[in-house]
Amino acid sequence: MTTSQPAVSTAEAVPFNKQPRDWKKIGIIVLFCALPIALLVVFTYLPFFQMCGYSFYKMKYIGTPKFIGLKNYTDIFTRPDLLATLKLSLYYMVGALIQVALALYLATVLAFKVKGGSFFKGAMFFPYLINGIAIGFIFKFFYTRGYVLDSVLQWCGFSLDNLPYWLRDQKVNNWSLVASSVWRYLGQTMILFIGAIMSIDGSLYEAAEIDGANKWQQFKHIILPGIQTILVLNIILSITGSLSAFEAPYVITSGANGTGTFFVQMDKIAHSDQKVGLASAMAVVLLVIIMICALIQKVVMNYLFRDADDGTTKARKHAQKVEKARKKALRNQNKVTVGAAPLFKNGSGAKAETAVES
Repeated sequence: MTTSQPAVSTAEAVPFNKQPRDWKKIGIIVLFCALPIALLVVFTYLPFFQMCGYSFYKMKYIGTPKFIGLKNYTDIFTRPDLLATLKLSLYYMVGALIQVALALYLATVLAFKVKGGSFFKGAMFFPYLINGIAIGFIFKFFYTRGYVLDSVLQWCGFSLDNLPYWLRDQKVNNWSLVASSVWRYLGQTMILFIGAIMSIDGSLYEAAEIDGANKWQQFKHIILPGIQTILVLNIILSITGSLSAFEAPYVITSGANGTGTFFVQMDKIAHSDQKVGLASAMAVVLLVIIMICALIQKVVMNYLFRDADDGTTKARKHAQKVEKARKKALRNQNKVTVGAAPLFKNGSGAKAETAVES
């Protein structure tokens, strides 16, 4: 009577690496990694933890700091001026979602062969190459009363007296600043989408057309699952960028007339008022908010794409299942209670283990 064969019949199925470890190569890799890691620790992590320590003090750039505990954090959520700046982030979040939607639409069109596609790609991406300060000055004159935007609207038949002050009227000034940010970053988001869409196998579209799928169905069942990773990345970048909006309100309006975002107010508190402890606490709170938004966004995207699969997820799960069965079989053969057989046995003197009789 024969017994069923295990997933891996012999331990010799584990590949045998006859080459010893190259310690010289490993040393070179470690040395090359040491410098950037050291720079990252010295100029990023150490200042960050030091800033977290500053957030518990009442201090200026010059003078003796005074420990006040969590008072800076309570001030952030009790001061009306700081709470108002957090609400302004909602404008930029809405603009970020509009930006992603427009970029996805344009990328879906321009990723395929269209007349003048290269020109439109370059024209849409060009604003991202311009310095943010320069863009701020451009839109400052663009929105100024009686200048470019008002002149264009007057050509279209609007009266100047009926037009709002784009940078003074608090009903529209924040939307005006959001529009400038969308104009600048739309091309970058679109190019990322185009690259992801062009990486999808073209045979999928041919098969879908044979099955009678229209363009919307192809977009829903082929393009969206295929660019899921880039879509999540673009949404994260857009949301985090909206929470830390600085250049547009700082250059165009200097934070006046209710346009000062959280970052602009933090800059004023840190440098003009010299309340370093409060500004440090604001930076920590902003980081926490960004992490929470990124987590919520990831949960929402996982829910929306719960049924979307281009084949890689299923293949990955199957490979993990096979690998788990292989390791279990090797443990049973070698009668090892803990651990798993390595993928490679290193060293020139290692001996292959004997096969297990079936």
